[in-house]
Amino acid sequence: MKKELTLKSVLLIVLAGIFFACGTEPPVDIDAVLANPKNFVGSDTCKMCHLEHYDSWKMTMHSRMLQDAKKNEDAIIVPIEEKRIRADLAKLSAKLKVPADKVYVPQKDEILYTIGSQWKQRFLVKKDDTFFISPIQYNAATDRWVNYHEKDWDKRPWLLKCGGCHATGVDLENNTFKEPGVACEACHGKGSWHAALPKTAVFEKRQTIVNPAKLTMGVAAQICGSCHNRGKATQKKGGGWPVGYEPGKALSAYYKSTSFATGDVKHVYANEFSKGHHQQFIDWQQSKHYEVGVTCTSCHYVHQLGVPSTRSQTMAAGSKQCFQCHEMINNNLGHSIHSFANCIGCHMPKIAKSAESGDIHSHVFATLLPEDTLKNPKVPNSCQTCHKHKNQDLGELQKAWETFAVLPKPLGQTIKSIGYK
Repeated sequence: MKKELTLKSVLLIVLAGIFFACGTEPPVDIDAVLANPKNFVGSDTCKMCHLEHYDSWKMTMHSRMLQDAKKNEDAIIVPIEEKRIRADLAKLSAKLKVPADKVYVPQKDEILYTIGSQWKQRFLVKKDDTFFISPIQYNAATDRWVNYHEKDWDKRPWLLKCGGCHATGVDLENNTFKEPGVACEACHGKGSWHAALPKTAVFEKRQTIVNPAKLTMGVAAQICGSCHNRGKATQKKGGGWPVGYEPGKALSAYYKSTSFATGDVKHVYANEFSKGHHQQFIDWQQSKHYEVGVTCTSCHYVHQLGVPSTRSQTMAAGSKQCFQCHEMINNNLGHSIHSFANCIGCHMPKIAKSAESGDIHSHVFATLLPEDTLKNPKVPNSCQTCHKHKNQDLGELQKAWETFAVLPKPLGQTIKSIGYK
């Protein structure tokens, strides 16, 4: 009995020691916290409580959209060799607005940040304490250097033109940003109140942060649309991103998307399908998916626990993603000759450009037929994005499609209805 009491006493002493060593959560004046301005705190603060989501986010392209080249030299994916760069630019002389030997080529030690790495990479430098994108771009798939605004690159302040979609917590007044990349607060909003409140303030803490999964579908999709878009800011002159927009707000109040109808022939085809990159939201708004409520996160995850299953952050790879909703029930029409079931080949043709023409998919989810190109030669079609049909005659391709698009007539006799009294 005495031995049992001794063990209990020791256990109580140990537990008390642990309790006092760890301390209790200090009281927090909730009203005082909420009275302060809401600020960005950075993902290093978020990871203290949400480490598993932070780790998942670090594996996405969002986290690598903008990388600090001083902290990580390996962020630069290609040697910065001026001779090689100018040789590639010389091949584009007919298109250059500045002679190849006069284009500004930064030295490696001038590069502060890298932009992108999947399809291409651009390089951020500073001039007169202002960030600019240097006028050279490396296209990864084709291993070649091309020009980028070589004539006016130093007239396009990066933070105003692009910064809000490449960095988190951009402050145009002070010419700064909180952290590189599309981080937690880009989609969840400023986190200072959320981080300052104790875990015991459960309901108040929840209300201080945006959870896109709990927003209405349309508003949640606009978070994606704030960057996967192209157009002009409505609240800030010259802004190329929705300056002032915060997750959960109405995007159209802060941003006006571009279109062919408004004269943007560079980034949009005559049928209003996107020609340029980061315009998926513009495409999606024209799609049947938009009409029935299939949104970005119906197919793509933003951060997923464990090892991501696909490179493009889709729930499944390729056509398997489509089969999550679209069960193949027959082999009529185009499906009769495309039995390999590659949905995206026809319904998401590669007609947009990130680095090189036709390297990213359309997000209108509509098959483009040869007749679409016949009506407007500058509009591509799904058939000719396939190598087999690349150089075929458009008229013949359209006739072939029309032949297969005719449903067979039913066979047998017509049975007259029999009336019953």
